[in-house]
Amino acid sequence: MPVRYLIFFVRKSNVPMRKVILGVAISLDGYIEGPNGEYDWCLTDQDYGLKEFFKRIDAIFVGRKTYEMSSEMEAGGFPKFKEYIFSTTLGKVKEGAILIKEDIKTEVEKIKSEKGKDIWLFGGAALTTSLLNLGLVDELSLAVHPLLLSAGKPLFHNIAQRINWKLLDTKTYSTGLVSLTYALKPLR
Repeated sequence: MPVRYLIFFVRKSNVPMRKVILGVAISLDGYIEGPNGEYDWCLTDQDYGLKEFFKRIDAIFVGRKTYEMSSEMEAGGFPKFKEYIFSTTLGKVKEGAILIKEDIKTEVEKIKSEKGKDIWLFGGAALTTSLLNLGLVDELSLAVHPLLLSAGKPLFHNIAQRINWKLLDTKTYSTGLVSLTYALKPLR
């Protein structure tokens, strides 16, 4: 009996933790939206690795502002994912989505430990900042677009401390878009 319990414990501890992957389009000067909130600058003429990325994930983290404009995005052909909406002001969310209002560190750690594929941190900038500052983002997948917006909403703002990343992959497309994938670099 004790041996069986030990085997169960060992198997359980070897289950890999799901990753939270920030996957976002960004301009060369670090913006995710133009000065008027526009994202019409994002290249959509080809797949840019999205189909492969979508195979890795089964859930999506979305902040309130992104959630409120997501009806436009859903028309764009994204697959259906389990949605977690982060907001301290929303009272309810659409059927099937899960609202997370408090203690996001505990909630995200719980979600990461559940069985499933990785999780796409889709947006927005405020949620990204919160999760980065809590040490909950495991990977960055940046689609760097070949333009300077000169103003808009920066992706990285109010990051509390230095965070080191290890380059995992790069891919360059004929349009000039460069896909960069980084993993969180462990502290030594």
